[in-house]
Amino acid sequence: MLLTCGAAVPLPRAVDTIEWGVPMASYVIETDGLTKQWGDLVAVNELTIAIERGECYAFLGRNGSGKSTTARMLLDFIRPTRGSARVLGGSGADPAVRARVGYLPGDLNLARSMTGRDAIEFFGSLGPAPDRSVVDSLVERFALDPSRPVHELSTGNRRKVGLVLAFMGDPELLILDEPTSGLDPVLQEEFRDLVAERKAAGVTIWLTSHVMAEVERVADRVGLIGDGKLARELTMADLRRQSTGRIVFSFDGPRPASAFSELPGVTSAEAEGSDVAVTVDGSTAAVLRKAGEMGASAVQTERRDLDDIFLELFEHTQS
Repeated sequence: MLLTCGAAVPLPRAVDTIEWGVPMASYVIETDGLTKQWGDLVAVNELTIAIERGECYAFLGRNGSGKSTTARMLLDFIRPTRGSARVLGGSGADPAVRARVGYLPGDLNLARSMTGRDAIEFFGSLGPAPDRSVVDSLVERFALDPSRPVHELSTGNRRKVGLVLAFMGDPELLILDEPTSGLDPVLQEEFRDLVAERKAAGVTIWLTSHVMAEVERVADRVGLIGDGKLARELTMADLRRQSTGRIVFSFDGPRPASAFSELPGVTSAEAEGSDVAVTVDGSTAAVLRKAGEMGASAVQTERRDLDDIFLELFEHTQS
């Protein structure tokens, strides 16, 4: 089930000939030097990424950094200036490939007179009808009133319509641009649960988001984009290690902070009576091992906020 960022466009489907379990390319999304330029403006600059089947990849950056432009190039809504992109082993321009993708654009644009129910029926009519129980479940989960016209809906309620449309066709790949924008915290949590369920079923997910709790909950890897260029990729395990931050070890008497200062990843170590406070950037394995050798009787960690870590990373990528 595919939506455009403008008016809805009927797209043929080929789900009768493309079945789950058929051998496919190892990467669900691949780009090689993908670039989009309008005059002097380079919106996406030499982007090269590879996303595996069943992975959730969060593509993060400030507004105007090239995230939405990338999504549109993946599905051939706009053509790259140079470079290439492959989706599900083929071209995003291929209707058979598009039929296996659920897409939620950053700016969902439906006919003003169309109701949510109209949209579900229209897009559902473009191929084999989606399972009615799946549609009903999605409508209920997102507390959507499908009888209301689009022009009466708030930003959050239009987002609900888009989420139902993106998920209802049981896609193999989900491309979601700011999927929870305008949703309240309860529905944001519902979205995270839904993504976790689809991931467990082997669905691949590419998303953009400004909600760090969402990223931490659902993503396997994160790509940071700044000024159209991929600045850094990290696993969520990398980010969680960075969030550990400050560790305070308690001993039965004073211990020298210098015992920790030269260990890998330690940025500071300070003795405070019979405690030693250590700040770690990266793995804590060496620090914990040393504390054990020195007879630590207790350990307390102080986690850094993930939002602060991302801000710090973006500052480094922009400098």
